[in-house]
Amino acid sequence: MTIAQMISQSSLLTLLGMGVVFSFLIIMIISMYALHAVLHAIGADKESPDTSNAAGSAAVPAATDTQAVVAAIATAIHAK
Repeated sequence: MTIAQMISQSSLLTLLGMGVVFSFLIIMIISMYALHAVLHAIGADKESPDTSNAAGSAAVPAATDTQAVVAAIATAIHAK
């Protein structure tokens, strides 16, 4: 097998691999758009009032936990 044949085969394999990946990405994008359309059609993309309240109340303990962590780090640094 000559160098020219090897380069020809490798370029063909490269183009074939890139074509497969590109085709998969196109199929994935189309399926995501289809899923978006289906969810929008059945109304599943809207938040319920209960979900928004739960997210709002969950943010308060997270802030308290963050403040406790910062206080613990500051105490550890001060102790050293």
